[in-house]
Amino acid sequence: MGGVLKSWAVPKGPSMNPADKRLAVMVDDHTLEYGDFEGVIPQGRYGAGPVVIWDNGTYELLEGSDPVAELKKGSLKFTLQGKRLQGAFALVKFKGPRTTGKEWLLMKKTDGLANPRFTLESALTPAKPEQLKETIPPCEAS
Repeated sequence: MGGVLKSWAVPKGPSMNPADKRLAVMVDDHTLEYGDFEGVIPQGRYGAGPVVIWDNGTYELLEGSDPVAELKKGSLKFTLQGKRLQGAFALVKFKGPRTTGKEWLLMKKTDGLANPRFTLESALTPAKPEQLKETIPPCEAS
């Protein structure tokens, strides 16, 4: 989107169940080169810990024609064509004086691909960081 990977941290993970409303915290944009990165970001670096690609695919807007404009409005409705996440979703920005401006809700819309029994599979995350294929070098001391 706009030449970068827009990113949200979803602490409880995404859901295919329309009854689930997931907190999604917008994090820094990533360059497109990060689209296939899996590895361990060392302690002391931003985003420290294991990074895995849980799903990938494409998206299409359900409303509007410019995703950056829709994002600025605070409501992004889209369909995902991923390997695990598919169908209609919405990201809606929290508003109000007690927010940081980075809090969103990720919601699965009711459609033929919704699954009320959906659960995240714990086996999808490597048990050990050494199972990851690449590691970012530790920070250089200044």
